Amino acid sequence: MRSTRRNFLTVSGAAAALALAGNLPEIRAAAAGWTGRPDRRDPFTLGVASGDPLPDAVVIWTRLAPDPLAPFGGMDRRPVEVQWQVAEDEQFHRVVRHGTAKAQPESSHSVHVDVRGLRPWRHYWYRFRVNGQLSPVGRTKTAPAYDAQLASLSLAFASCQAWWEGWYTAYADMAKRDHDVVFFLGDYIYEFGIDRGIRPHSNEPYITQQTVTLDEYRQRYAAYKLDPDLQNAHARAPWVVTLDDHEVVDNWADEAHPSAPPAQFLVRRANAFRAYWEHMPLRLAQLPKGPDMQLYRRIRYGRLAEFSVLDTRQYRSDQAYGDGTKAPGPETKDPARTITGAAQEKWLLDGWTASQSRWNVMAHQTAIARLDTKDGPEVLVPMDTWDGYEASRDRVLGGAAQRKVRNLVSIAGDLHRSVASDLKLDFTDPSSATVGAEFVGTSITSGIDGQDLDAGGATLLRENPHMKFGNFQRGYVSCTITPRQWISDYRVVDKVSVQGGTVSTRAKLLVEDGRPGISEVQQ
Repeated sequence: MRSTRRNFLTVSGAAAALALAGNLPEIRAAAAGWTGRPDRRDPFTLGVASGDPLPDAVVIWTRLAPDPLAPFGGMDRRPVEVQWQVAEDEQFHRVVRHGTAKAQPESSHSVHVDVRGLRPWRHYWYRFRVNGQLSPVGRTKTAPAYDAQLASLSLAFASCQAWWEGWYTAYADMAKRDHDVVFFLGDYIYEFGIDRGIRPHSNEPYITQQTVTLDEYRQRYAAYKLDPDLQNAHARAPWVVTLDDHEVVDNWADEAHPSAPPAQFLVRRANAFRAYWEHMPLRLAQLPKGPDMQLYRRIRYGRLAEFSVLDTRQYRSDQAYGDGTKAPGPETKDPARTITGAAQEKWLLDGWTASQSRWNVMAHQTAIARLDTKDGPEVLVPMDTWDGYEASRDRVLGGAAQRKVRNLVSIAGDLHRSVASDLKLDFTDPSSATVGAEFVGTSITSGIDGQDLDAGGATLLRENPHMKFGNFQRGYVSCTITPRQWISDYRVVDKVSVQGGTVSTRAKLLVEDGRPGISEVQQ
């Protein structure tokens, strides 16, 4: 497999490097006044976004696409200079940073500006201009100073937003709440073809066909990003993103997927990664190099919380026993198999060793807690979650216990259901030590409306005594963190199959400082 990746990069050579990487956006100083040739077409149809906040910096993003579903977004195949501003007020009376960025056709005319020299822990507003057209205004917020004693932090996390399966009512609710940061934990798009969905126009080719080529992935992102509620949620707070499987193809694992031989799959993966980077507020450090992309990284909020953002797709062993839901066995316990790869696992554990934060958070794709899905003495667990990689889980949770990691919390998605659990050293023994808490958020839309508690959720609650809460509706999780407690507010939507669904709090779950696990559930 490793030699396949080397062959891909060698055989593709300079031509592939240019096609996949292109010229990077070039930032330079600009005059304070703005001029430009008027153009009646709106180039900012996909909105604006910001991400990966630091105490002195944040990434601001847009993509020029006057005809967003057309190849190259309807743009000419030439570079375009885009002016940008960052201000301390929404009216832009106090502009503190400005410049121009070059939107390159090789990057589908996306713009990623890493704005530096900002002040910690404050709101900023940003906008772009090109050819006489102004973008929508976005609001962002920098992280606090690394040694700041933060009184509180508000965050939201979400995943799994199948466009054709419902309306983004959860994002409309998220945008109304004042979050300091949003974590998106995978399945921003879905790659597979469908017959027809709930939304108007969901039988169009840009939704129904399978995405394989770079143009097809770009078009799929554009279709999703046209949604006004998603755009509004991006424009209200910085996002920290990581991908899961459907940004490439269902249940891929490193270089392996049954849809194609490794050499062909790597080309598809390179296409998917390229389109992903083009449409996310990511730094140049995350720019893919062919089929490889550096996604795991840390985001720190003073001494209050440190977030280790993981990538559990790119380095994992192939799923045990051919994937699916199976009984655990020697293959799931094999210490040679991994879900993170050895380098990322060491990075995670070393980071915990050095951490001085009150809360230490894994922001990743899928449940690390054991999920027995079968009633009775027989145990059946999903091979695509950490259940299929038990040795990896044991090393990570055992490593956290050995290092006496303070207030370990896992936030994840993927399951299309809400699951909150205590994290155990040994999930087969209810009396085993609890080392942390896990909050798995449901999907934004994937799975359509759902219900409060389905048969599968009832089985999970019966068979997994470490599980404290379950729900099968759509929504997201809003969290408030202080030095003394973590509160997870599970926000659910009664219906995503119609516009204007009702959003409410289904449960509030509490973790107290110094007391591992979930100490209270209010429903």
